[in-house]
This record gives sequence, C-alpha cells and structure tokens, in this order.
Amino acid sequence: MPPLGRITLYVRNVEATVVFYQKHFGMEPLRLPGDRIVELISPDGGASLMIHAAAKAQKMGQVLVKLGFDVEDVAGFCAARAAEGLMFGPLHKADGYVFANATDLDGNPIAVSSRAFAKR
Repeated sequence: MPPLGRITLYVRNVEATVVFYQKHFGMEPLRLPGDRIVELISPDGGASLMIHAAAKAQKMGQVLVKLGFDVEDVAGFCAARAAEGLMFGPLHKADGYVFANATDLDGNPIAVSSRAFAKR
C-alpha cells in the first residue's frame, strides 16, 4: 500500500502559514517556479504539507482533518512554542502517551503527540 505523502491545507495567507509551520515545526519550504502551491517538508521525514491559497468562499477551519506531529516531550514542546506565541490546550494523557491540541492561523486543528514513542 502506498504511504501518505502529502496533505493539502487551504489557507488565507500562504506566506504567513509558511512562516508559522517553519517557526513552530521546523518545516522547510519547497517552491517550484510557476507553482502556486508551497510544499513544506520536515527535515525528519513524514508527510509534506501542501500550502494552497483558499478560495474566498471556503470556510476556514471547517474541514475534518487534524495535523498530528510526533513529539517525544509534549510538555516541553508546548512550553517552547508558548514562549514563541503558539498556545496549546491542556495536556491529555491517553493509553501510554500524551497529546495536546492547538490551531494554526486559519483554524486548522493541530495535535502534538508522543504516541509514536509509546511502548506498546
């Protein structure tokens, strides 16, 4: 089966969104000449985010998708992001892992989770 390679986010401000994901998640932009989509790539691997300008009629934050980022130290990551202006909600303890939720500039849900590092 093919792996999930990319997720498209429709946003109001492409450049502000690129800066947001660079600053808070270390993703690097790939810009191709003539392409209106900016692809954000994590230096540690995983799916790419395709940042695409939303049509004026699209409602922001209304899609049933949440971006999940694998973070070993969720509390530490959230504290570091808070110092840079990104506030996560409370830490939730699940079956052997911790997660927290936030949203990006357009209301797209984001989670950071230690699930990938949990011993099962």
